[in-house]
Amino acid sequence: RDFFIHFVSFYKTLTQANPPSNPKLYPGKKEETGRTAVFACAAGLHFGLGRPAPDLVVINMFTARKKIVKEKSLEPTEFEDFVAQALFDLENTNNELKSDLKDLFINSATQVDVAADKKAVVIHVPYRLRKAFRKIHVRLVRELEKKFSGKDVVLVATRRILRPPKKGSAIVRPRNRTLTAVHDAMLEDIVYPAEIVGKRVRYRIDGSKIIKIFLDPKEKNNTGYKVDTFAGVYRKLSGKDVVFDYPVAEA
Repeated sequence: RDFFIHFVSFYKTLTQANPPSNPKLYPGKKEETGRTAVFACAAGLHFGLGRPAPDLVVINMFTARKKIVKEKSLEPTEFEDFVAQALFDLENTNNELKSDLKDLFINSATQVDVAADKKAVVIHVPYRLRKAFRKIHVRLVRELEKKFSGKDVVLVATRRILRPPKKGSAIVRPRNRTLTAVHDAMLEDIVYPAEIVGKRVRYRIDGSKIIKIFLDPKEKNNTGYKVDTFAGVYRKLSGKDVVFDYPVAEA
């Protein structure tokens, strides 16, 4: 208790003397930063990060918040704070990723059940930053999976589905905003760096269907052990069941 009393007092003093340098990233949240820091400290304890010194927690969490920007100014969840802190730590400790991560941030993060005793981490990144994230995808995912105790990490760009325009409306819906287009693009994000080289839909007698996705066999060594994760994440995000396979190259 004494630790948190000292921590809150110290943080309020610091934030009053040093308000957020970028109000666009933290609009109208000056009065909430004290509660947020205490919450982040508790998150660190919950995820096994230990109890750091109060001044270190303040500085780290205050700057780590720039790594997550949620829509409609919503507050990040406990897990999202943890993911943001992991990205911030990589930016400051990993020389290979430091320059690339400097201007990157995420929109959200969640854990998805992909098997009876297995979870995956799904991180949504801004659509306009998807190419920058793909540039470092393999290295970033590898480092994040180390921080998440070996859980598979999947990066997906944030996309919006628009409803079909009303009959007679002059509004034209972009093709990339349709349900089918968004789900197809989402699937490509999930399986990256593997490329989709084929797709087959088999219809059963009862009317149900099986979607079979063929991935580039060149990436089998890098992604073959994740096919169950790919299927589980896609089912969670789209509601569709898919099966993944790698076609056998002809001799």
